[in-house]
Amino acid sequence: MKKQIIGLCVCTLFVSTIIPLGINATDTYNPLDGGWVEERDGITILHVSGTYYEMGYQHGYLLQDEIQANIRMFIDFFNHAGFSYETLVNNWNVMKAHIPNNYMMEIQGMADGSEISLEEIGILNILHDTANLMHCCGAILWDDATADGQLIHVRSGDLRMNIYDPISETYLQENQVILVHNPDDGYASMSPIWSGGMGSAGGINEKGIAVSETTCWTTDTTLEGTCATFRMGTALDTTDSASEAIQIMDSNRTCGWTLLIADGNQPVGFVLEQTATMSHLCTWADPEESNDPFWKIETVLRRGNCFVSMDCASTQRQRYDPSGIPGLFDFIIGRNSYFLVWNHYKALSKGIEQDWGSFDLNGSMNMLREVYRGNTDVMYHLLSLFIFPPQPIQQWVACPASGDMLFSFADATKIASENPVHRVNLLELMDAEPP
Repeated sequence: MKKQIIGLCVCTLFVSTIIPLGINATDTYNPLDGGWVEERDGITILHVSGTYYEMGYQHGYLLQDEIQANIRMFIDFFNHAGFSYETLVNNWNVMKAHIPNNYMMEIQGMADGSEISLEEIGILNILHDTANLMHCCGAILWDDATADGQLIHVRSGDLRMNIYDPISETYLQENQVILVHNPDDGYASMSPIWSGGMGSAGGINEKGIAVSETTCWTTDTTLEGTCATFRMGTALDTTDSASEAIQIMDSNRTCGWTLLIADGNQPVGFVLEQTATMSHLCTWADPEESNDPFWKIETVLRRGNCFVSMDCASTQRQRYDPSGIPGLFDFIIGRNSYFLVWNHYKALSKGIEQDWGSFDLNGSMNMLREVYRGNTDVMYHLLSLFIFPPQPIQQWVACPASGDMLFSFADATKIASENPVHRVNLLELMDAEPP
């Protein structure tokens, strides 16, 4: 049951610890002011604003039950994957030193608002760097690739459909929200994310910047860095150009990521492939985009879960080319999974090529859904049917220049590409008022 903010009284002791200098203790102060939840067609939209502590407190208080369920299910899921609670705590104790101070304040606020330990909130927010368990894809299309030249950012967040909490009887995908994040000293942004998540795994900000990620397994990792979700969140909070976002997202690297970065106002897109010790910035015309078996598409960038850069790929797989009979053989004998990942890339690429030059938001979302239905590539369809069914828990496409986003969320039984599509606009949500 989501808590309502009307009539909330903040105790004197709590107020005395968080009232900023210059505000008298007798003044009315409510850390929930600016935080509220709305429901649209069964979708939860969480609005948070103010200082980072206040935004965390609002998030934690308003979605306490969902956050607690997500913590329980992730801890259980990772335990079965071979990561004990002690391992998760050790990872958190190393990584927290590298989390920006504003996000540490947001984590503290969430812990206070939800009455959940700081340690558990922290663990929930570094799990991206604990294990590369996601199988996502993304793309940026602009200029001649779209109907009107506007940039469109595409993302499918593929995790697992079976991450479940028996106490609340909910799955992770049922606890997803659209987070409207509006800091006092930064830019407003919008991200599809699960309850309790902060930073961003992908979204847009009011200045036309869009970011997203796909995880990429690599042997070159470290915990002595900043989880990419916080780097992406910082980019959305603070930047109004792709160059600034790239600089932030290329710092304090941890493990294998492919980061998609777009500036809807230019318009232009980039891919930043990275491991702990190396990175490679790609444009659509980059020569490595055409390294066989990969190929370039004009004013389009797209990625799955394998590196295209040869340097980064050398830390990931023995054979650079994951396609063809050798790739299939490696896949069959369990040597690696990159034949599947390659065919995901190919299916997305063929879907884009089919409608290149005519994409708008609706067409981009339709294309993404057709990819996941197996209608753009026969091999990917067969692999999806018999080997590894796709499990997108969220899919979205956005025009960052206008603030428009189409998205779909999975539910307990249906993946995102089989569920209804919803439309939101960041600029409108920024001006929205509580009911």
